[in-house]
Amino acid sequence: MPVEPLSPQEIEERLAALPGWSLDAGRLTRSYRLGSHFAATAMVVHIAQVQEELDHHSDLTLGYDTVALAVHTHSAQGAVTEKDFALAHRVEDLAGGHGAH
Repeated sequence: MPVEPLSPQEIEERLAALPGWSLDAGRLTRSYRLGSHFAATAMVVHIAQVQEELDHHSDLTLGYDTVALAVHTHSAQGAVTEKDFALAHRVEDLAGGHGAH
């Protein structure tokens, strides 16, 4: 079943429930700062596990003590869909456990 792109209004409404996330160049984006490189690496591994479970993957960037994500749905011609918000919510749910802010 194909996923449908969200309208700009739907995206804005859903972003209101995800503080720290934004729309940048047609992708949902978020950066986190963590207490150490090891903590950031552990969070990347945890996010990778969630992405495999959802079968939906972001561009995931590991810095020294930062993790950044950018996500859109390739099968919807690069539009933002519910799949992107599902991933964003899962990442938000796990971020606190890694000490991310």
